[in-house]
Amino acid sequence: MLKLGTLQAKSILSDREEIIKIIETFFEVGKTKDLAPLREIQLDDNSFSSFSDVPPYDLKDFKTTISLEELRFISISDYDHQIRNPKISVFGDVAVVAFELTQKGMLIDNKAYTGEHILIDGRATFVLIKKPTWKIVHIHLSRVP
Repeated sequence: MLKLGTLQAKSILSDREEIIKIIETFFEVGKTKDLAPLREIQLDDNSFSSFSDVPPYDLKDFKTTISLEELRFISISDYDHQIRNPKISVFGDVAVVAFELTQKGMLIDNKAYTGEHILIDGRATFVLIKKPTWKIVHIHLSRVP
């Protein structure tokens, strides 16, 4: 019985490690500008959804979310982020990750050739599903005033 518990604990630990790696990969796109991982780590399915504090405020599908994420990450130079106080809860094949998030960089306006330093403190919730590997199925990002 103890052995089974140890195996389950190792499985949960490796799931947690894989999950936090996926979240880090999501934000690292802002640094690398390699957009391909966004399509690999998110579930391209009708069940995918996202919310954010950037207009429009409607619930977005996979295709719209990917387009907006790509635009956002490409539009910010010198991007950096910090994930703080992550809480990862695993419920079988579903995981919920909540954390505090700081994002910073230079927002580039290519039409006017100007830039604006940004510093965004916020909160984030990601829901992942294991199908057969962990994929992001829902994202909610919000700023902290």
